[in-house]
Amino acid sequence: MERQPLIEAQHVEKFYGQDGDARIQVIAPTDLAVFPDEILALLGPSGSGKSTLMRILTGLTRPSVGQVLRNGRPMEGICENASIVFQSFALFPWLTVIENVTAPLKAAGMELEERTRRGMKALDTVGLDGFENAYPKELSGGMKQRVGFARALVVEPEVLFMDEPFSALDVLTAENLRSEVVDLWQDHKMSTSAVFIVTHNIDEAVTLADRIIVLGKNPGRLRTDFRVELPRPRDRRHPTFRRIADYIYRVLTQPDSMPSLELQPAAGPKHQQMLPHARPGGIAGFLEMLQAFGGREDIYRLADELGFDVDDFLPIVEAATLLGFIKVEEGHADITPTGTKLAEGDIDEGKRVFREAVLEHVPLMSQISRALAAKPDHTVSDELFRDILDEHFSEEEVNRQIDTVLNWARYSELFDYDAKTHRFYIEEEPKPETVETEAGPAS
Repeated sequence: MERQPLIEAQHVEKFYGQDGDARIQVIAPTDLAVFPDEILALLGPSGSGKSTLMRILTGLTRPSVGQVLRNGRPMEGICENASIVFQSFALFPWLTVIENVTAPLKAAGMELEERTRRGMKALDTVGLDGFENAYPKELSGGMKQRVGFARALVVEPEVLFMDEPFSALDVLTAENLRSEVVDLWQDHKMSTSAVFIVTHNIDEAVTLADRIIVLGKNPGRLRTDFRVELPRPRDRRHPTFRRIADYIYRVLTQPDSMPSLELQPAAGPKHQQMLPHARPGGIAGFLEMLQAFGGREDIYRLADELGFDVDDFLPIVEAATLLGFIKVEEGHADITPTGTKLAEGDIDEGKRVFREAVLEHVPLMSQISRALAAKPDHTVSDELFRDILDEHFSEEEVNRQIDTVLNWARYSELFDYDAKTHRFYIEEEPKPETVETEAGPAS
């Protein structure tokens, strides 16, 4: 059954001024939906319109074009049953903690006894019970932001919006609050059905979100929208976490092209590995250039230095990463000791290093190699391996994957392929020729 969005923006656009040179477009035509049972993170560079788009979704700002629906109906005015946690604490200094938390309920005309009960429950949820009679000046920054959370939760919102809620806090306090938000969400201690967080922090988005949207700028526009299939709690050192973070970094710093996100999920059915389409010579050449730059360089700067389009360059980077020749983090490539061996070695050494790398990191190639070694004639049909790939890729992509396997296998002298018989094979070592003399064969 298809999920229905709680809030949906349909072709919304925001601009200031009239048509012509004076008009400034802030948000390009955009479709965006907030679904129940998910934390949605919105990222984008400064000036991409993140906060403007959030204000449109909450009804605080009207779109210039398009409409916003709440539960399938056009939203008129401010979105009902939604709360916002702002970057600044935005507390009334003359009110106590409990008075700050219950201010929205008082404005709605709720009786003192009921709003106090709900206020104390919200304070208990965020760990501030016992501080209800304190004033903001008596609280630390983290405690003030907890009051902001409690004030947002006290109205029991359907959607909780957060506009960079941790950016004004020190690193440790922010990390603790993020963990607590995740715990509250996981333990269903928040009545909210969805959380929408605006952030500029990549790791924060991957840590918190079930789904991530990244905006481009000039004007703000949706560049990617994907789900984060990682169990909680999330380890920032996990390879999938780092690949997602690096992908977001590439999207943010690569405005004119669209990188791909290819992940093996942390849980669930295992996906077939997809090989980047890069030739061994290109990989070796890239490593030699990276070594010449001192072994560490920004990928995009290196591509520019070499005169590459980034889209053409990235498959080589991805292949070098897959084979363990480099490590990539936040757009920088660092050559590994194995990559240094390939870059500095002679041809024979390079083939040996490449062969060991593909056997270690490419299951399909090690499977073919083992099958060939097990057969007395050292040949095997490609049909089995094509069937495996066909479960995951289109026919065209299956052919491209086989081509990449053969390029890597031939370079590393692992095996070859006969296109007429459609069989992989290992070239047998030639037997020494028998030298015959008049007296007969030499012994």
